[in-house]
Amino acid sequence: MKLSTKIIIALIIGAVVGVLLNTFSPGTFTTLDKYLFTPLGQIFLNLIKMLVVPIVFFSIVLGVADLGDPKKLGRIGGKTIGYFLITTTIAITIAIILAFIIKPGTVGTFDTANASFEAQEAPPVGETLLNMIPTNPVLAMTEGNMLQIIVFSIFIGFGITMLGNKAKGLYNIIDQGNELMMYLVNLVMKFAPYGTFGLIATAVGSQGWGAIKAMGLYMSVVVLALFVHAILTYGGSIALLAKRNPIEFFKGFAPAMTVGFSTSSSNATLPIAMNVAQKNLRVPESISSFVQPLGATINMDGTAIMQGVATVFIAQVYGVDLSFSALITVVVTAVLASIGTAGVPGVGLIMLAMVLSAVGLPVEGIALIIGIDRLLDMIRTSVNITGDAACAVIVAESEARRAEKAGA
Repeated sequence: MKLSTKIIIALIIGAVVGVLLNTFSPGTFTTLDKYLFTPLGQIFLNLIKMLVVPIVFFSIVLGVADLGDPKKLGRIGGKTIGYFLITTTIAITIAIILAFIIKPGTVGTFDTANASFEAQEAPPVGETLLNMIPTNPVLAMTEGNMLQIIVFSIFIGFGITMLGNKAKGLYNIIDQGNELMMYLVNLVMKFAPYGTFGLIATAVGSQGWGAIKAMGLYMSVVVLALFVHAILTYGGSIALLAKRNPIEFFKGFAPAMTVGFSTSSSNATLPIAMNVAQKNLRVPESISSFVQPLGATINMDGTAIMQGVATVFIAQVYGVDLSFSALITVVVTAVLASIGTAGVPGVGLIMLAMVLSAVGLPVEGIALIIGIDRLLDMIRTSVNITGDAACAVIVAESEARRAEKAGA
């Protein structure tokens, strides 16, 4: 049986077990969650998180060194960031349109009187840009500060390129380190079905059917928007820009999507997502190792969709009419916030608080959706990492066509 099939089966069994235990035997669920589900999930998460920092460092250094030409690196970076900004804009637009059509905030009653939420302050954009450059690279790696690790790795890769044969020994060591990390990723993936089962059982069981039922329409709109965006935006861009079959793309990337679904973390899924993109989607290592880590940090299409639906939902619950200019403000704020808050912990809710404040909606409304956000975060993560992979495929095909023309 293929590994992706095992993961999907584990995912379904975990969801069914979680719902049934929560519904018919909450006490049993609490016991099993403590001694079985959570340990299984945490062991798997810890195993892949263990590999994130070294694999990002080795792969980006190697990727930049292999690209060689700084102009090529700048060109790939420009294409990558451009793709992410455009798709984020499309994502939140789709979310707002669907939320206005379905009107999830007009069905049912919501306790707005007791709703309270303490919003964290987002750092100014200038501060985020300044913080991209690490004063202590070792501390950045210890803390898992992905933006700083990416910047430091780019500098090291660039230095190796410029030094040429003088740094050949260091290049070989980093190349071997990268091979070792990829081997360990394949090793850790053998535990993926068990980890997935534990993570899903915990996530679904702790929420329960009651919470899902109460927020069913809101959840449906978010999930629908995520699927529409994945199929139309990513599938369409793969067909039009990369000239590849979207079905083969989704099928090839499915193993990473299922792991992303269970972990709810783009960074945690990164080693597996890169491995799958390079093996199944034939993305060159030099492009995959630059585009996907950057995407895991700044590409937040799934989060943008949540913000779009949540903003309209909260406006409908509180009886506030959003003008066209307010909707434009929502789109612009969400897109800018996706870059400006890159690498900040709990970024999704910080971004949502910024969007709500920008259009004068009560930030306390976040309390209405936070209960089921963990379940939606799972699907959001799958969409986010799929966008990273789609971008990597498109950039790879674009660079390949450019090289063909140059050769001709």
